Amino acid sequence: MSPTDLPNFSTAPPDALETAARIRHGELSAEGALLDALARCDAVNPRIYAVSGDLRAYAQGRLTQLGASSAPFAGVPFLLKDLGMDLAGCATSQGNAWLARMPAGQTDAVVRRWEQAGLVIFGRTNAPELGLKAITEPLAFGPTRNPWSLEHTPGGSSGGAAAAVAAGIVPVAAASDGGGSIRIPAAYCGLFGLKPSRGRVSCAPQFDEQWEGAVSVHAISRSVRDSAALLDVLAGAEPGDPFVVAPPARPYAQEAHPPAGRLRIALSTTSPIGGAVDAAWSQAAADCGQLLQSLGHHVEWVDPVGDGMQLARDYLTMYFGQVAGQLQYWKGRGVPASAFETDTQALALIGRSLSAGDYALSRARWNAPMRALGALFARFDLYLTPTCAQPPARIGELATPDWQRTALGAILRFGLGGVLRRSGLVERLAFENLHRTPFTQLANLTGTPAMSVPWGLDAHGLPVGVQCAAAWGREDLLLQVASELEQAHPWAHWRPPIFAA
Repeated sequence: MSPTDLPNFSTAPPDALETAARIRHGELSAEGALLDALARCDAVNPRIYAVSGDLRAYAQGRLTQLGASSAPFAGVPFLLKDLGMDLAGCATSQGNAWLARMPAGQTDAVVRRWEQAGLVIFGRTNAPELGLKAITEPLAFGPTRNPWSLEHTPGGSSGGAAAAVAAGIVPVAAASDGGGSIRIPAAYCGLFGLKPSRGRVSCAPQFDEQWEGAVSVHAISRSVRDSAALLDVLAGAEPGDPFVVAPPARPYAQEAHPPAGRLRIALSTTSPIGGAVDAAWSQAAADCGQLLQSLGHHVEWVDPVGDGMQLARDYLTMYFGQVAGQLQYWKGRGVPASAFETDTQALALIGRSLSAGDYALSRARWNAPMRALGALFARFDLYLTPTCAQPPARIGELATPDWQRTALGAILRFGLGGVLRRSGLVERLAFENLHRTPFTQLANLTGTPAMSVPWGLDAHGLPVGVQCAAAWGREDLLLQVASELEQAHPWAHWRPPIFAA
């Protein structure tokens, strides 16, 4: 479906910066903005289940503290992801019913910065258990549905955030990305999503780095300028961070304009792990490359960067090991392994079957894709690919079949992690998921910034997105190109069918 065929059910709702401006100029009250968001949430959330945690009482308290704030997002309603974004006194469930009963003892730096920017937190968005899947279907709370098609997933792990923004509940929502978890849901929901460089946003005070530095925190938005301004809010180190990233030459909000010069852009639509790429997604990247060429940039086809299969194996080794570590951590706080989903327990069992040497060697191999990507960025400014290789799965399509869950249960009872790893069962299931989304993990392991930009709809009316990556620290360049695409190929008028209901 071409962009001109996209549904346009209403005029574009204001983005976060416009909402803040209306509040600042007295055209809208902060209380009115919150009531509008709550009304929209109450109207659509029963159908999509994007918002899983209710913090509206907390939000009302925050309104009394705002006053005549001059903060850039003062009064704008906002949602936290229910994963790794602690607010003191409130639980962060991480997609798990047991953890939902454990209030956090402190507020994370990113949450503090969002609040200092004037955002009014009134809820949490649904996420898969421990953020481990590219779908958002935690057994404890139920699936989040894509506003473009209620039969499909919005992706994960920031699926609730993307669904909430796409459905018009909020203009922006908090998100995080450890293997594509900002970019995949953004692509599946027709939104903009930027994963910052490693170290650009602090993980304090809980972590020095999450998942060996693979995880970055930011947001999913409808406009590029919102994402840029929010990065200004989040960027910068906290005391005790392992390293301090040099600040940008100027605020990111000033980068929301087309680039001044001619860029060199590498383009690939081949899956780095050899799987099939849906025609709509490969064509989107090719068409985006053609548009950028017409705008004066140089676009050149290239092969996928590095050894994609080895990168996938090393990503999974980290993934297994981190799950084992997380369950060990929660065990120390009195949470039994049985409180977690069978799939999560199986991943942890595989992680425990790995030796320290296995994990260290796998982590050391991250150097190879870093060097390969570095060589690419010595020749090019950007690396353009599809965001995903396949359209979103149907709700329940990627759930572990009952017979496999029964088999996993038996293996777990006997602690046969080595058998499970050698059987390849869970690894095969994980690879099946990576075949759908093989383009995003490279940026996580290399620490480079990457973004997903909305492109159009496929023949079934589902959004399609394109990904651009840049060299470490070059979020400015990504925001410039995103702004150029936003002007030349706009998406602000897109509305999923839920708006017509």
